[in-house]
Amino acid sequence: MITVQATVNASLDHVWSAYTSPEAIVHWNAASDDWHTTRAAVDLRVGGAFCSRMEAKDGSMAFDFEGVYTEVEPMSLLAYQFGERKARVEFTDSPAGVQVSVTFEPEEMHSLEQQREGWLAILDNFKRYAESTAN
Repeated sequence: MITVQATVNASLDHVWSAYTSPEAIVHWNAASDDWHTTRAAVDLRVGGAFCSRMEAKDGSMAFDFEGVYTEVEPMSLLAYQFGERKARVEFTDSPAGVQVSVTFEPEEMHSLEQQREGWLAILDNFKRYAESTAN
């Protein structure tokens, strides 16, 4: 398992909404500036599906990151399965902000470090977006 974390300086309500709203996901869900998410769908319930369409901005590649929620505890926890792999996202409120911890099962095509860096880059984009849109 690999875990990446960030502390977001915003309310728990705002952080949860920014992480789970399709309208917000398209603004932050990319690991680098040459990729973007062109559409997202979220059925936020156990057994509900999610999908983010991730595309290279130059049109050279695209894929759907999709899965099914296995646990949903509002303002606290999302767990999901994507393919044969699993991930958990935990939200912990504190005086310093909301700590968002993402733990996922690695795949075998890329190094553990590459995977950690990619997921952390997405989480860092999320942090920037959530903080910039907080009231």
